[in-house]
Amino acid sequence: MQKSVYSDAYQHFLLELRDVRTNADMSQEQLAAALGEHQTFISKVERGIRRLDVVELRLWLQALGSDFPEFCGHLDARLARHSRPPTATRKR
Repeated sequence: MQKSVYSDAYQHFLLELRDVRTNADMSQEQLAAALGEHQTFISKVERGIRRLDVVELRLWLQALGSDFPEFCGHLDARLARHSRPPTATRKR
C-alpha cells in the first residue's frame, strides 16, 4: 500500500487546504501568526513536507474561520470527483 502522503488523494487534501486559506484571503504569514507558528511551518504543510493530524487540522481551520465538517465535505466531494474506479483483478 502506497503511503498516503504520496497519493493523489493527499495532493487533493493539500489543494483543499490552500483553497481554504486563499479563499479566507489570508497569507501564509497571517495564518502562521494566528496559529503561533512560523511561516515555514505553513509552507511545509501546504507542500506536503509536514503532515497535520486531525486536531491540528481543526485548529488550522478555526484560524481561517472555516468549519471543520464543511471542510471534510468539500474534501470528500473533491476526492469523489477525482477518484479513479478500482481496476478489477482477475482470478486465475
